[in-house]
Amino acid sequence: MIRTVESEQHVSAPVLAAYSYCEAVTGQQARNFAYGIRLLPTSKRRAMSALYAFSRRVDDIGDGTLAPDVKAVRLEETRAVLARVRAGTVEEDDTDPVAVALSHTAEYFPVPLAGLDELIDGVLMDVRGETYETWDDLKIYCRCVAGAIGRLSLGVFGTEPGARGAERAPEYADTLGLALQLTNILRDVREDAEGGRTYLPADDLAKFGCSAGFDGPTPPPGSDFAGLVHFEVRRARALFAEGYRLLPMLDRRSGACVAAMAGIYRRLLDRIEREPEAVLRGRVSLPGREKAYVAVRGLSGLDARHVSRRTVRRRV
Repeated sequence: MIRTVESEQHVSAPVLAAYSYCEAVTGQQARNFAYGIRLLPTSKRRAMSALYAFSRRVDDIGDGTLAPDVKAVRLEETRAVLARVRAGTVEEDDTDPVAVALSHTAEYFPVPLAGLDELIDGVLMDVRGETYETWDDLKIYCRCVAGAIGRLSLGVFGTEPGARGAERAPEYADTLGLALQLTNILRDVREDAEGGRTYLPADDLAKFGCSAGFDGPTPPPGSDFAGLVHFEVRRARALFAEGYRLLPMLDRRSGACVAAMAGIYRRLLDRIEREPEAVLRGRVSLPGREKAYVAVRGLSGLDARHVSRRTVRRRV
């Protein structure tokens, strides 16, 4: 049974210490994510940091330098930690602060922990070196590593009582995760290629003459790299448009958090669209002041109101 979120003074010292550890991991490793969750009330911010810290652990195993068979073992060990969290057998004095914080989060919020199993499944796909022939193939991967995180986050955010269409909120959260992941894939094309990974669908690469891959700061000879990027940007924008239908269903601060995180990635997408080849020269990012502006815009509710008006117009 999920309990009501308690007041801060009722959180035990070991649990507070576990959350502090997770918040430190989040602040150091996920600056875009950290900008968004700082808009949440304390209990939700801590819960989101616990979800992030566990997800970061999974990602770090997948991105590390261990042999594939060792990575697979480590990922299954992490799945065993998740099983203990699900079973409610993690004690407050456990030596794993992430497990302690995640267990507390699962006790107070209706987070679908199976989403973290999906994340592990997705990272195992990376470990196996899977490639993707079509967008439908890539969507399976994206739903594991990002759509699942959207659905987990919705468990923390909740929806407003009486929100119209709230039964579709998990679908919209999943779609927004896909939009964020596709943006990540575009941003990290060169970095992933250097690591021996290609995520963009083989069909798309062939269509734009990019099947040779991205092993340098310039596109493959004779390719239409800009055309490929613009094609994927349009796909990501359509996903954002669908996923943004979630915003009016959330309370003000949760909506602000989602709008801030999504807004940062949409601005990254704008930059990538303006200068496609920049992603082959290095990681495209936003300065801190621009992220702060996006956060303020999210807190003001501008994005949620804009999406709400647009949705109404579509229904009329």
